[in-house]
Amino acid sequence: MAVPRDIAKAPVERAVSYSESGSPTTTFHSPPSASQGSFMGALVHRAASAAAKQLKPFNTKEVKILLLENVNQTGRDILTAQGYQVEFLKTSLPEDQLIERIRDVHVLGIRSKTKLTAKVLQEAKNLLVVGCFCIGTNQVDLDYAAQHGIAVFNSPFANSRSVAELVIGEIISLARQLGDRSLEMHRGTWNKVSSKCWEIRGKTLGIVGYGHIGSQLSVLAEAMGMTVIYYDVLTLMAIGTSRQVPTLEALLEDADFVTLHVPETPETKNMISTKEFERMKKGSYLINASRGTVVDIPALIKAMRAGKIAGAALDVYPNEPAANGDYFVNELNGWAEDLRGLGNIILTPHIGGSTEEAQRAIGVEVAEALVRYINQGITLGSVNLPEVTMRSLTVTEPKHARVIYVHRNVPGVLRKVNEILAAGEHNVDKQTSDSKGDVAYLMADVSNVETEQIKDIRDSLDSLSSRILTRVLY
Repeated sequence: MAVPRDIAKAPVERAVSYSESGSPTTTFHSPPSASQGSFMGALVHRAASAAAKQLKPFNTKEVKILLLENVNQTGRDILTAQGYQVEFLKTSLPEDQLIERIRDVHVLGIRSKTKLTAKVLQEAKNLLVVGCFCIGTNQVDLDYAAQHGIAVFNSPFANSRSVAELVIGEIISLARQLGDRSLEMHRGTWNKVSSKCWEIRGKTLGIVGYGHIGSQLSVLAEAMGMTVIYYDVLTLMAIGTSRQVPTLEALLEDADFVTLHVPETPETKNMISTKEFERMKKGSYLINASRGTVVDIPALIKAMRAGKIAGAALDVYPNEPAANGDYFVNELNGWAEDLRGLGNIILTPHIGGSTEEAQRAIGVEVAEALVRYINQGITLGSVNLPEVTMRSLTVTEPKHARVIYVHRNVPGVLRKVNEILAAGEHNVDKQTSDSKGDVAYLMADVSNVETEQIKDIRDSLDSLSSRILTRVLY
């Protein structure tokens, strides 16, 4: 059996070692390139008993993974089982420390607190992929990542049920003023009242954003006897007896409870502000478990003090602490103390998806996506690169290699790539390509490839002006 070789190429500004054993020895210098360098190649397991040829990075212990923000054990176990070098931290890192730690990292796992700006990403010279172990990806500069061949994955659905259940609990708690009664009892005060306490049966729930969370919430609310209306920028099929309304204004005017489940975009910033509160029913309630920029909180404080809004539940905020502690003060958000002083308001520290079930599911989903990308180049589920997949090579296909070429979406690239492959008398057994904006992703399985030819294939692809990233797995 041929001795496996490391076929990776590092970024242009660095030298990279290629090895015929477990320890890199011989040094080659990368050819000039306008963009980020490629990642490691892969070693084929040629076990006769295996049906599929497993493409794994050469010497997997050298694949460096940094997991931040207490990523669930399920995800850590999956990555460690691959033989990767996994470092785990319970917290996020300040920007200067993050830049220092990710310079030689190939895979980065984060949740919602870590901010991956262009300034941070440009220092991550070896970074191949980012796993967001959460729903949102607004903490990552997705355009910069795509333009430099860095794939980003997330888990958009795994915690939907957890968020929906939290909102149901908050609807009941607000309607019955449970937060205030509990605080009074903790202070030793017995205050048994029924004034302005309601059943939720027969009340109208207005859901803004009828995606996976909003639609699950719709089912739960109807099961408890609520009437459900929803507003979404898309026309979506109603579940049960819920009903879509044509405008946000129509929803605000009809709903007793308004709950928000929208992404953070320029269009959703302060989408609930003074004029929206004026349209809401007197004595209605607001719940935000989506993104902290969606609600104009000073306007909410004013509306609650005026008695227009009877209660609110907030799980997200414009600025959130990077770690647990006594940080929810005016220095973080100038209105924090005013918000904390309101009655019948539930404030939680971004725990919508923080259940054991959700975090286990997220850990599995994102970790498996990372393994597929590292080992096979499959981008299904990527939020910033074209979604491309191809069936695995099998043990009956010797002398095969998988070529992955991330490139600028310009004419003539496919022809040039195939010319390079044909020049080496390699047959393209299967090939697929897709584009997303300015970035395209090409994957090809080629045969009649000797291990000593792989570096030539990679170097030839790297010389193309369209190149963003080249990987060759074998």
